[in-house]
Amino acid sequence: MNTKVFKKGEVVFREGDQGTNFFQITEGTAGIYLHYGQADQQKLTEMKPGQYFGEMAIIDAWPRSATVVAEEELKAIELTGNDLVDYFQEQPDKIMALMNQLGDRLRDVTAEYDEVNAFIREKQNAGAEKKEGFLAKLLKYKSVAGLSGKLAGCTAEDEIRRKDAGKGAEAALQVKSFSKGQVIFREGDEGTYLYQIHSGSVGIYSKYGTAGETKLTTLYTNAFFGEMALVGNDPRSATAVVEEDDTTLECFRAEDMEALFKVNPMKVDMILGHLSNRLRRLSLDYVKACAKAAEDA
Repeated sequence: MNTKVFKKGEVVFREGDQGTNFFQITEGTAGIYLHYGQADQQKLTEMKPGQYFGEMAIIDAWPRSATVVAEEELKAIELTGNDLVDYFQEQPDKIMALMNQLGDRLRDVTAEYDEVNAFIREKQNAGAEKKEGFLAKLLKYKSVAGLSGKLAGCTAEDEIRRKDAGKGAEAALQVKSFSKGQVIFREGDEGTYLYQIHSGSVGIYSKYGTAGETKLTTLYTNAFFGEMALVGNDPRSATAVVEEDDTTLECFRAEDMEALFKVNPMKVDMILGHLSNRLRRLSLDYVKACAKAAEDA
């Protein structure tokens, strides 16, 4: 780990580069750009002191997805993949800081994705183009596209919370077996845990138990689910139901992460990888939705 200083306007790394390091800003701001220096350049956001950038290239070994430029004199701690273990050992609170930042990005992209899908539905209505803000949204999505019923009853998570009540992170319940048909959590519930499937399968449903019930997907061994509760205590966006007897799940709380890292740093790396991968997939879905919104424009 070392501190790097970048002059105003200096490029830290470019879109498409293979990443071998990432940064935490200590002073200044960094601009995040798509197609930097080209006619269709677009500034996505600014990163400020305390925030990380470039971490996704380290976590899941993908090329850089954007160009980062110092907006003013920028000082940042440089870390490589090899530094990450030492960094977390020295500052275990940074584990959740990094996870929370990925969660914030997931939340932001989800909001944008929901907005563009609402626009697509609105666009199908006669006279929609006359509404205030319609043209501005259309231009926004065209620009992006060109860049490439809560039910009553006790749930399994309620039971886990009761068993964990008053326990420290080191005593938290980690692995539990579930029966077919058991509800892990319900859409709209307050979330506490991230889960990983060790064996069996779990179905994810929208409007579970109602006339509008829709099965979104089935998850199998090694899959994670429920991550937004870990990084922000967000209400559950769907219902999770066990699909096989003797399905076993590992359960994680935010307060478990530091203790977990001490005994199983690879598991923390897997969780970070899951968050990063979900963000990448959601971003691709968002761009595709923008392309659909801009059709015939």
